[in-house]
Amino acid sequence: MTIMNILVIEDEERVADIMTKYLEKEGYKVFTCYNGKMGLDCFYNNKIDIVLLDLMLPDIQGEEICKEMRQISNVYIFMITAKGTLDHKIEGFDIGADEYLVKPVSPREIVARVKALESRKQREDNKDVLIFDKGRFKIYLEERMVQINNNEISLTPNEFDLLYQLALTPGRVFTRDQLIEAVMGIDFDGFDRTIDVHIKNLRKKIEEDTKNPRYIKTVTGVGYKFEGDHQ
Repeated sequence: MTIMNILVIEDEERVADIMTKYLEKEGYKVFTCYNGKMGLDCFYNNKIDIVLLDLMLPDIQGEEICKEMRQISNVYIFMITAKGTLDHKIEGFDIGADEYLVKPVSPREIVARVKALESRKQREDNKDVLIFDKGRFKIYLEERMVQINNNEISLTPNEFDLLYQLALTPGRVFTRDQLIEAVMGIDFDGFDRTIDVHIKNLRKKIEEDTKNPRYIKTVTGVGYKFEGDHQ
């Protein structure tokens, strides 16, 4: 089993060191950085699987770090911050966060969420490929990659998991709660409109017309479904 590499970017050294110790105890390789520049340098020089990102850093705002990472990578990003309003959370998801945790957060909860993510990845059947519309639309589970007309579409981890969950059973209607449980885990304590933010971002990437989507349909009052001619 491949050891996951986790990058902790947190300016409160005591908090960062506690998170690091808990994660290392579970066998993860942890890179610990106390400011944004150190974090970005570490990110560019190592293969990172998960980033635990504080937003209120002394040199670079966490939101800017997230945006920069998203330009080149689909790494899984946990935002960890004292900014706890609904608007802050929506902004976080909108710029590419996969999880948004409001301080104070128990290091045990962080470890549990990391382990849940790892377990979800391990359950994936690495040979699965979903093909739609005579090969126009392909979802590769092993590579966690989506292609439309042979062009690769860059998705965040949550966007990919959400799309895959919907596309596994075309036509099935999922409620927001069902999608949250499937994609983020039953212990997710955010808000159900998180799914709406991910759907909006996903549509921007895979739909030609976001106002009249071809693949991800809204079922008013219920949730969402995927439509496509499965090959």
